Amino acid sequence: MEIPNEAPAGATAPRFVTYDVREGVAWVMLNRPQYGNAQNYRLLDELDGCFRRAIDDDAVKVIVLGGEGKHFSAGHDLGTPDKDTHLRRERVDLWWDHTDKDGAERQYVLEQDVYLGLCRRWAAMPKPAIAMVQGACIAGGLMLAWVCDMIVAADDAFFQDPVVMMAQPGVEYFAHAFELPPRIAREFLYLGQRMPAARAYQYGMVNRVVPRADLAAEGATIAAEIAKKPRLGLALTKQAVSFVEDLRGKRTAMDGVFHMHHFAHAQNQLTSGSLVGGVSLKEMAAANRAGSE
Repeated sequence: MEIPNEAPAGATAPRFVTYDVREGVAWVMLNRPQYGNAQNYRLLDELDGCFRRAIDDDAVKVIVLGGEGKHFSAGHDLGTPDKDTHLRRERVDLWWDHTDKDGAERQYVLEQDVYLGLCRRWAAMPKPAIAMVQGACIAGGLMLAWVCDMIVAADDAFFQDPVVMMAQPGVEYFAHAFELPPRIAREFLYLGQRMPAARAYQYGMVNRVVPRADLAAEGATIAAEIAKKPRLGLALTKQAVSFVEDLRGKRTAMDGVFHMHHFAHAQNQLTSGSLVGGVSLKEMAAANRAGSE
């Protein structure tokens, strides 16, 4: 099957994620710092490959996920030169290709795989994962941090989901009301403002807050301590906590909100001709700069 706009033979394909293993820890780093580590689909596919590699390597006990540069992740790619919605991609779920589909079906089948599907796949990884967050963790960035077992934040980190301005009920991997108390989750979504790391820590969404200069060292210290534990014991413990989350309705709730999300996409397409209700990149950037609390 020919993939359109693929790099020509012999050319170096762009790399958006780096991978390194040190002392039983896989360091997986988002590597688009010039765009705030915004997530195009190739980045997410590469991230999936790195996680697969870490799971297959018996020498790896723990995974650390971080982002190069000033920000952890500014969210989904809404318009960089490497935006790649038009490209076919390797699918992890048995959904059909989105690129030749029309209307609401195109985005629905794409996001079933690339957003909801990948995030659920990563959340179910049997090895513990630690997110190291600095700077912005916006919208799609939340999804990457939330699939990890622990979040260590720099004191300059902030968390934000401003997509209600697009008439969406939050990002596709809707963990908001599980990561935060319900009233705080409503505030987080309704206002779309930045939540500083210190406040996220108060609600248990973040495990530790450290000075920016100490972030990598703190991530390494935690990972090294976890890596002392037996692999199977870690996997079973992770499954046990995930089992309790699902008993509380996390998976069912996420399915319901995902369908609300795509009803909103369809309504936006009908009324504005745009998936995001005509919200411009400039308007979204302004929302991302909404005043901190």
